[in-house]
Amino acid sequence: MQNDHRLIDGVAVKKTILAEVRAYTDAVGIMPRLVSILIGDTAAAEVYVRNQARAAEAAGLRFDQQVWPADVTQEDCKQRILAMNDDADVLGIILQRPVPDHINVRSLQSAIHPLKDVEGMNPASIGNIVYSDVALAPCTAAASVELIKQTGLPMEGLEVVMIGHSEIVGKPAAMMLMAEGATVTVCHHMTRSVAMHSRRADVVVVAVGKAGLVGPDMIKPGAAVIDIGINQIEEDGQFKIVGDVQTDAVKEVAGWVTPVPGGVGPVTVAILMRNAVVAHKRQLAAGWL
Repeated sequence: MQNDHRLIDGVAVKKTILAEVRAYTDAVGIMPRLVSILIGDTAAAEVYVRNQARAAEAAGLRFDQQVWPADVTQEDCKQRILAMNDDADVLGIILQRPVPDHINVRSLQSAIHPLKDVEGMNPASIGNIVYSDVALAPCTAAASVELIKQTGLPMEGLEVVMIGHSEIVGKPAAMMLMAEGATVTVCHHMTRSVAMHSRRADVVVVAVGKAGLVGPDMIKPGAAVIDIGINQIEEDGQFKIVGDVQTDAVKEVAGWVTPVPGGVGPVTVAILMRNAVVAHKRQLAAGWL
């Protein structure tokens, strides 16, 4: 952690998690493979796939990159996934987004068996979080919880404000934090005064997709700010990636801030690999391997 700038170093956290996964895979030996599914020629997802492939290599996991044709039917996709569910050499299935318009992504996520759902996107996996079973949670939500833990703040009774209530980040992150003992307030586009809530929080987690939404006036001095937003903006003729938080201004007030890029993103990829270990243990326990 770079204390001088109050920035939480997501890359360092990623390395620690990948080292833990590597220790497991080295002990086990040859593991079943992770399968990445990209439907159509989707340049937007290619950077994520590359990052996942590199993380898998570092973690000692085989990574099978499949690109299915853009005109593949919904039923064909489902049958291919069901075949992978039955394949003992497939450890986990990663369905990359976006998908073509004619593909129902939620239906395909539901087709991935919960024991092979390393992304934590099957409705059953998300439902398990309600019962405090958070071992196979959505990766970005889990990454935000991991980064809060990096601050050393005690989770029990921690006042957390979650800005954003998406099904894959905001809602599961809120439920995961409640499972850790935190008191969570969820704000969204119909919340009357987000700042009124965020100014009293020990931790503010932001996942909206609106560049610079959170400024220093919205943060309690010394609070932790976890920025999940990824936005591309143009500045002086150059495109750059920024989060939902005004990082430079907020870090003068906050105790900790995650930078964008270099904060939540790297940890999300590492959590995916950690989920693969959980999947392996659960498949072993179920007698699948």
